[in-house]
Amino acid sequence: MMAVLLLPLPMAACAFLGVGLWVICSHFLTADIPAAIGHPVKLRVLDCLFLLLLRWGMIFEKLRICSMPRFVRFMHDLRPLKEDPDVVVTDLRYGTIPVKLYQPKVFSCIPRPGIVFYHGGGGVLGSLKTHHVICCHLSKKSGSVVLSVGYRRLPQHKFPVAARDCIAATIHFLKSLNVYGVDPDRVVVCGDSVGGGMATIVCQKLLDCPDLPKIRAQILVYAILQAVDFQSPSFQQNRNIPLLNWNFAFYCWSCYLDINPSWKSTIMKGAHLPAEVWEKYRKWLGAENIPERFKKKSYRPMPREPLNEAAYLETNLALDLMNSPLIAEDEVMSQLPEACIVSCEYDLLRDHSLLFKKRLEDLGVPVTWHHMEDGFHGVLSTFDMGYLQFPCSTRILNAMVHFLNKL
Repeated sequence: MMAVLLLPLPMAACAFLGVGLWVICSHFLTADIPAAIGHPVKLRVLDCLFLLLLRWGMIFEKLRICSMPRFVRFMHDLRPLKEDPDVVVTDLRYGTIPVKLYQPKVFSCIPRPGIVFYHGGGGVLGSLKTHHVICCHLSKKSGSVVLSVGYRRLPQHKFPVAARDCIAATIHFLKSLNVYGVDPDRVVVCGDSVGGGMATIVCQKLLDCPDLPKIRAQILVYAILQAVDFQSPSFQQNRNIPLLNWNFAFYCWSCYLDINPSWKSTIMKGAHLPAEVWEKYRKWLGAENIPERFKKKSYRPMPREPLNEAAYLETNLALDLMNSPLIAEDEVMSQLPEACIVSCEYDLLRDHSLLFKKRLEDLGVPVTWHHMEDGFHGVLSTFDMGYLQFPCSTRILNAMVHFLNKL
């Protein structure tokens, strides 16, 4: 009887070791680790841990125990929150939307700047907890009141739930500035990855709201700004670089828009949109808008294949400005507030930042740009990871604080 009871233990151990071995082999066979990142071993360890979480999440999803996103977020949130003695943190709810409020403990006789922060993670990863230390740091170093928004995510909540939650929470905050002692002339929206895209979407949606304080500035850290074109130089050059490779990016994109994953190759070839759509947005999305120095490494222009009508019917949601704020008309873009844009060289989405920067500058919107030559997508989230922290994460946070302190 005892032998029967103990039988699952070695089976579980074999399964764990087998999955771990598969992850390590998969990483070394597919991952591209540029030497310029400076800490290749760290990135390999980080990527293997990330892939291990994803793989176990997919196993649990197949077994119908829980979804992969729920499992990964559960594991991320097991890390205890670090308290900062200089910051008061309050958990609130704006209706059904959970938020965290960060306020410096030091007394201020004048209203403080305000920051609305939207975390990254592609709608799959990320939470109020994963970006807690980042928000504490921003609040303390810039003397700001920070509101971190816990928008709803995949798999239950698809487009446009996350964007609507961010808009609703921001409006609630803007109407409550006097409660938190925030200066209505110094409210900034900020986010990394999909959170950066949310920041721009919020700015665009609130342009015609005269009853609300105007957003003073936007801080976008390797932001997702369009869901249309997947043939830009950075998509070709960085498709296998952790922590955001093409396979995981497509998974997030297809889940969020509720698109059948079978369209993957069609979308990569540009056959999911009509020729007239490509022609219309070429002036903003074309590779000719990207500086030549970013096209020197293994970039080859690809001809787009003829339209697949079925794919277009399913994927045209990508053209909605709540998915692709980068393709908004000039009349909208020209009214956006000053921007601080952070891009990373080894990021699948690097060109989103470069194209957005050019659009704003061409329309006379002030832009502060920081390009991390050793950066990769997700590096900011390593800020509080101890041994796995990358120096680049500190430089990004310092750039954000410096920009905030100049406003």
